[in-house]
Amino acid sequence: MSDGSEGQPRWGAVPLERGLWRFALWAPSARATHVLLDGARHPLSKDDAGWHSADIAAEAGATYLFERDGETFPDPASRFQDGGVGAASMLVDPAAGLRDVAWAGRPWDSAVILEIHVGTFTAEGTLAAAAARLPALARLGITAVELMPLGQFEGARGWGYDGVLPFALHPAYGTPDELADFIAAAHANGLMVLIDAVYNHFGPEGNVLSALCPAFFDTSRQTPWGAAIALDRAPVRAFFLQNAEMWLRDYGADGLRLDAVHQLEAHDSTDFLHELGRRVGAMDLGRPVHLVTEDERNLASYITGEGAIRAQWNDDYHHAVHCLLTGESHSYYAPFAVDPFGDLVTALAEGQVDQGQPRPAGAEPRGEPSGHLPPACFVNANQTHDQIGNRALGDRLIALSELGAAKVMHALLLLSPFVPMLFMGEEEGARAPFRFFTDFEGGLAHAVREGRRSEFPEFADHKQAIPDPNAVETFEASRPYASPAPDAKTWRALTAHLLDLRREKVLPLLRSGWIDSRVSRLGDRTLHARWGFRDGLLDLTMSLEGPAPDLPDDVAEIFHMDGGDAGMRVGTGAIA
Repeated sequence: MSDGSEGQPRWGAVPLERGLWRFALWAPSARATHVLLDGARHPLSKDDAGWHSADIAAEAGATYLFERDGETFPDPASRFQDGGVGAASMLVDPAAGLRDVAWAGRPWDSAVILEIHVGTFTAEGTLAAAAARLPALARLGITAVELMPLGQFEGARGWGYDGVLPFALHPAYGTPDELADFIAAAHANGLMVLIDAVYNHFGPEGNVLSALCPAFFDTSRQTPWGAAIALDRAPVRAFFLQNAEMWLRDYGADGLRLDAVHQLEAHDSTDFLHELGRRVGAMDLGRPVHLVTEDERNLASYITGEGAIRAQWNDDYHHAVHCLLTGESHSYYAPFAVDPFGDLVTALAEGQVDQGQPRPAGAEPRGEPSGHLPPACFVNANQTHDQIGNRALGDRLIALSELGAAKVMHALLLLSPFVPMLFMGEEEGARAPFRFFTDFEGGLAHAVREGRRSEFPEFADHKQAIPDPNAVETFEASRPYASPAPDAKTWRALTAHLLDLRREKVLPLLRSGWIDSRVSRLGDRTLHARWGFRDGLLDLTMSLEGPAPDLPDDVAEIFHMDGGDAGMRVGTGAIA
């Protein structure tokens, strides 16, 4: 495992002492670099490793630009911009984000996550407004919020995965102080905060590093977003390691969700992930920190349940549930549509479905064995921003499935021993779509619009029905709480009841230590699951073809749902 990023200078502008800042930039091919600070031009000195740096007197709030060979750029590690992605950067003292809140963190097994897009979570679309909703989430039983990417991207509206300044808070969401206040408010309400970090690519507009530091990229390896990031180079690794440390140390976040880690490195390498986990795990913050990966490779060997890398998004679980409730079979759903209930049984028993074995519908084998891992190593979800928003119309699962079955699967998600994640609005049965939206202009806006409308062959004859990503109306339609569903109160009550049971009955078992998982298929769409823990059993029967079977005699029922054509029973018992 490489130690190459350790000992690297810090990217960007870092305060050394009151009134003095160190500016540093890695640009090995640059001949001459300067900092333009409040109208003055300061030369940077270059070392043999390609780092350009200088110590310059300045005060927080001052604006600056880097100049390379006569061309000016914002700081790629800017903490805040004085405008858009091409504007001047602003000096932000990291110490200003620290808040004196007594917070010892939460253990990972207590996590119940709500995924949030800040811009559509409230009418105002700001962190300050989102903070006002935190007490209600805590009362409901949510214990963690996961914020979709916060790094600045082009325009005002977007999902955040097109970010180009990953250290700079997107200004439409608020200021660095307001992010620190949001995290402090979450902690005051007993909630963890996870931040979605995108280390695998930059967006198409405003990627300053491509011109300022071409060596940041490996042109010999292409990804869906262009040239791969050169993570084999120590200064490049340092850029992202320092970004992770910023969210966790300077703002007080409790963890990161790492986007599409299968695109970080070539082939099946997990070297950078191990270094990130080691560096984050070694931070002395007085609280646990948690890293969660999204990995299409289904690699399980780096997910141990120990150290900083806690878990992986389990898209296999989602795909099985989605195919089971909707009958869809297109694209990546094809192998899961052959026997979705069988895949659900596997996911409940072993975490992932794809574990390197042959799969149907022409799917390439992928993955590693995962049945040896505790359930808390997998984040399960019935809906995510990806799986809703990457549909042509942004339909939620509840709008595509039978209501009784949807409620049973909601209960399964929240009472099974895996880490559950809801997408904002799901806790109250929201039907509002979550659509793909951007805020581009000119040729890029046209390319994104036409690309989106060519993405779905089922809409080939009526492409205009696919919402324009750049239209304000597409963004506004994606607010889950703007028009609550008629049964929102019923769904919220169900969610609260399930999370009360999870906290009172399931969590003590999880904390005692997992022993094994045994899941049996009793019919076409009926199963019995038994998870063993040191302090007892969690037992569940579920059916999507009628009432759930009775529980075994050695467990006491704690939950029963009968939806006619679907049902569930859950109980706990002692180890024999």
